[in-house]
Amino acid sequence: MNGAVAWMAVLAAVGAALRSTWSPCALSMLSTITPLTERGRGHRYPATAAWFVVGGIAGGMTVGAAGAGLAAVARAVHLGGRSGLAAATVLAGLAALCDAGVFRARPPFLRRQVNEDWLTRYRPWVYGTGFGWQIGTGLTTYIMTTGVILTLALAVLTASPLAAFAVGTLFGLVRGAAVLLSSNLTGPSALLAFHRRLDALASLSRTATVLLLAGLAVAGGALRWGVAGGVLVAAAVAVPIGLTTARRGVRRTHRLELS
Repeated sequence: MNGAVAWMAVLAAVGAALRSTWSPCALSMLSTITPLTERGRGHRYPATAAWFVVGGIAGGMTVGAAGAGLAAVARAVHLGGRSGLAAATVLAGLAALCDAGVFRARPPFLRRQVNEDWLTRYRPWVYGTGFGWQIGTGLTTYIMTTGVILTLALAVLTASPLAAFAVGTLFGLVRGAAVLLSSNLTGPSALLAFHRRLDALASLSRTATVLLLAGLAVAGGALRWGVAGGVLVAAAVAVPIGLTTARRGVRRTHRLELS
């Protein structure tokens, strides 16, 4: 059962990190740390990007270390196995509902960006590592998906300090490596086209994240309670999301009619 939770944590970490690419903070990094901008500041993009990735990994390791400590506590109180998988299933379902807007509060949370004054105030290794660390933790800037919080919770529910640390590190690595998406942006037109493509994919990334979180919940339910459990979890997640989507469509149609 702990192995199942660990795999849920890994998938949640990757999905949450990828979705976080669309945060205003991450998009800003993809505009300000490019071959074009680094050349303009008299710096080398490969070096700055490398420091950013290192910072992202360090940020993930920071959160992973905290998760490892909590996982040790979970192991001490025997929070794992079947009970851990049940808790993981419920939390994944709630995360999917939250991201889908079923609850009043929905992402993004913690609307904070990094301080871009660092770009002119400090050396590349300082702002590269500093920005990477903040983004790599996932908890100090814009939180674009409840999957970020779910990742930490699932890491704890593995009841394995090593697994929790690895999950946190993986999250930081994926978030930090996102800066490499800007490696080919050597001119203004390429930068503009790149961000237009990202903007066009924003809605798809949100939907994909909701489906991933819901899928984790259904898989957890099936592993914990069998096929019937998986079906019940799927219904418990799909019905509220479907009703919320329908209400949102009705409101959008009503606004268009009024306009």
